[in-house]
Amino acid sequence: MTDAALSTLKEADALRADIYRLLASLLRQPPDADLLAWLADLSIEQDGSRLAECWKGLSEAAKTVSIEQLQRAHFSHLVGVIQGDVVPYASWYRNGELMEAALVALRRDLKVLGFVRSEHTRDPEDHLAALCEVMAMLIDAESQEQAYFFSQHLAPWAASCCADLGKVDTAFYAALGQLGSAFMESEQARLSVDAGQTTVRIVEL
Repeated sequence: MTDAALSTLKEADALRADIYRLLASLLRQPPDADLLAWLADLSIEQDGSRLAECWKGLSEAAKTVSIEQLQRAHFSHLVGVIQGDVVPYASWYRNGELMEAALVALRRDLKVLGFVRSEHTRDPEDHLAALCEVMAMLIDAESQEQAYFFSQHLAPWAASCCADLGKVDTAFYAALGQLGSAFMESEQARLSVDAGQTTVRIVEL
């Protein structure tokens, strides 16, 4: 691979990691004023792709909503008194209940990878925000486990979860869901190629 091609690849991977971190942040909590302003001021190159359209939709929605509205909407859509409109956990989407087999499998793989649950969060590890954070760290580390981790713990459900969020009645969170769905589908296409080119797999110790 030429130096120019390697540089382009590194830039693309850095952008992927940043998108995962943004999704994680917005799924876990409503944006603060700085992040909302940054989103509203985004300059998006319209290349005809679904991702570009979704970025535009999120940016437009950020221009017409307040922090207070987003705080209420985040609680309603993603938290709730018992549960929100969307339940962003792998075990819910894959097993129909919280704290089920998908979480057990995830904990096993996280242990092998050396990830430890933060003492500052009460959410189970299979929250979509947490999985996005793990993917960002794997990309930053140039880990060969990216494709396997995505295929095992995100591919079976993340796009569907984001698509469900894309149907809520708050424009900002609907746009976030649509962006997340498009991004997960693009990651599926990218990483399925990578998975076919490597024999590296996580194994239980």
